[in-house]
Amino acid sequence: MPGERRARSVTRADVARYAGVSTAVVSYVLNDGPKPVAPLTRERVLDAVRVLGYRPNAAARALSMGSADMFGLLVHDNRNPFFAELCHALDKASADQGRSLLIVNSDRDQADPGEQIRELAARQVDALLIATVLTAGEQALVASLNIPTVMIGQFGETEGLAGVGVDFCRGAREVVEHLIGHGYQDIAFVGSAARYDERERGWSEALSAARLPLGPLIHTPFTYQGGYEAGVRLANAERMPRGVLAASDQIAIGMLTALHEHGVRVPEDIAVASFDGTVPADFVWPRLTTAVQPLAEMAETAIAALVNPDPERRFHELTTRLRVRESCGCTSASGS
Repeated sequence: MPGERRARSVTRADVARYAGVSTAVVSYVLNDGPKPVAPLTRERVLDAVRVLGYRPNAAARALSMGSADMFGLLVHDNRNPFFAELCHALDKASADQGRSLLIVNSDRDQADPGEQIRELAARQVDALLIATVLTAGEQALVASLNIPTVMIGQFGETEGLAGVGVDFCRGAREVVEHLIGHGYQDIAFVGSAARYDERERGWSEALSAARLPLGPLIHTPFTYQGGYEAGVRLANAERMPRGVLAASDQIAIGMLTALHEHGVRVPEDIAVASFDGTVPADFVWPRLTTAVQPLAEMAETAIAALVNPDPERRFHELTTRLRVRESCGCTSASGS
């Protein structure tokens, strides 16, 4: 339609002519600076924008200002329930600061995280959020870009970069202590062998502190399929442990399916607990007892660290919360 065509073709110069001001004044009004504009002039410019249907070109604005009002997020796999919920929380926290969020998955076929980081930088993002494991070389690349960066969900501080995460060891220890409190003495751990896992350390420390032997240790991918395969191994074991801590809800849910298929009752035959506290953990049966990561607080803390960095505090460590459900042997009344 002619009206639509006219609205799409309106330029900043058209707005300036209509309002009787320079294009620089239009820019000051739309970008809220850097120079002040008199209230009446500002109203004339905004009225011209409304009448003409002007829509600023975000790409051109980014080029002219050297900023895209956007944060870049490199995440391992946003299909994973934990990362999906983290992305949602970060998107909300970014929007609260007037920024958009550009999400890139590092698990894509033939994806090179280093190249993905360079691509995000080339898009003139204001800052980077990294929610995946980087090599030493990739960490050095991030540091060399001189872009505000926060690492999320790492097992402690990454040298030279700000970070936000939880105390994985303490959270896992609290879950295992809860299982021990039920009287379970043979407790397994299922997690990833990709790198040392602080959750595995928490499991080990809790059992050692209770003077109990370490139960079976199974390494498997952080996927539903990985959890399913671990569940099959547990069900077919010569001696099945009485309890198990899964390093993620996703692993635990896959385990529940395998155990059910093999006629193993949860929690009557084996108690299951997990880590993360994602939404699906409350919509399986039995519902999962889990260490909840405070995703909203993590996201708000990460964005605040980008917007107002504190050089005196490079790493922000948050605490998990034990959410008790039926999979450990507690009744629904004891859940929280």
